[in-house]
Amino acid sequence: MLPDEVLKKIKAKLDRTEHPGEVAVDVMYALQKHYGYLSDEALTEGAELLGMTPLKLDEIATFYDFIYRSPVGKYVIHLCDGVICRMFREETVMDYLCRKLDIKAGGTSRDGLFTLLPAGCIGFCDHAPAMLVNGKFFGKLTPESIDAILQQLRDQEPCPIEDK
Repeated sequence: MLPDEVLKKIKAKLDRTEHPGEVAVDVMYALQKHYGYLSDEALTEGAELLGMTPLKLDEIATFYDFIYRSPVGKYVIHLCDGVICRMFREETVMDYLCRKLDIKAGGTSRDGLFTLLPAGCIGFCDHAPAMLVNGKFFGKLTPESIDAILQQLRDQEPCPIEDK
């Protein structure tokens, strides 16, 4: 169940539009932001708010790379898999990240921090190879810069409290 403040924001968007389908992506993003991904339950909740069937909303969701229909890590890495980004390294950035995170493309690291998703193009070709992490661009990637980015993200995590 959505908190009142999230529900109010969604309903305010719906009140400002003549056709609820026009804000379907906004509603899915709001649900995803709250739940972490667009689960079947969240999809049904969104469909009810929009006055459409869950199937229709799912059809829209599957079109968008940034709507996640299954759980993802705290940091979602959208790695550009376009030709320009791939031509900059003998070992591709995808191979490097898969090895560093011990996952396959599309997977989530064991610690739940990182999900690695290929993207056809992220529009950052002049900084190739490039990736987005939770919507933030990183370019001119090297193994060293990737290591630094991953470490910086890991350092943002709270240290677990050890039992003594």
